Amino acid sequence: MKILVFQHISCEHPGIFRQFFSAAGIDWQAVELDAGDIIPDLQPFDALWVMGGPMDVWDVETCPWLVAEKEAIRRWVRDLQKPYLGLCLGHQLLADALDGECAVQKRPEIGILNVNLTDQASDDPLFRGIDPTIKCLQWHSVAVTRPPSDAVLLASSPDCEWQAMRVGTNAWGIQFHVELQDSTITDWGEVPAYAAALDKAQGAGSLQKMQVEAESHMPQFKSNARQLFDNFCHVVN
Repeated sequence: MKILVFQHISCEHPGIFRQFFSAAGIDWQAVELDAGDIIPDLQPFDALWVMGGPMDVWDVETCPWLVAEKEAIRRWVRDLQKPYLGLCLGHQLLADALDGECAVQKRPEIGILNVNLTDQASDDPLFRGIDPTIKCLQWHSVAVTRPPSDAVLLASSPDCEWQAMRVGTNAWGIQFHVELQDSTITDWGEVPAYAAALDKAQGAGSLQKMQVEAESHMPQFKSNARQLFDNFCHVVN
């Protein structure tokens, strides 16, 4: 299997999934769009993963590469119809690249919070085997407000209805973060935009508190990541 990964900032990589890629012998290539990498020919790849980042889907003036990225996502999902997984910004880009919309939320979601899976998630190829209510890391102030026309709602939270969705039969978007590893929160806390958003939402000095809380849930985070990875591999194969 060959996976193409779009990244938008160096610290938002596939996280714990890199261990799973290595153990499974998966060949993956990261394209660091914010660093000027060019999107390669899509044909040789079996799956496309799109990660998070501090920019928004509409920031095309400051991040002009977003235009080409959305075109690639649209071609991948609609024309090539190959498996797609978008996390956080990648979830929002999936909506924006098709016929959906995103907007700033009334209240940002930042912290270790609950997400509730819908009834449709119980037999969804990606979410099969995941508990109906899970703890997860949230770190976003923009949400999908109108999903693509053929989207199926898979998870929600009180402040963000479209926490996860399936688009058609080959694409998934997840607003919350499932790629956590032990260093994730500390690494992201070093990004000024992320640190400022955290302090604004939870008060100064909240990073250490969130790290301690995440550590207590890390076994569940890793178990869910493993289940999602195994499910995604079945989708591709």
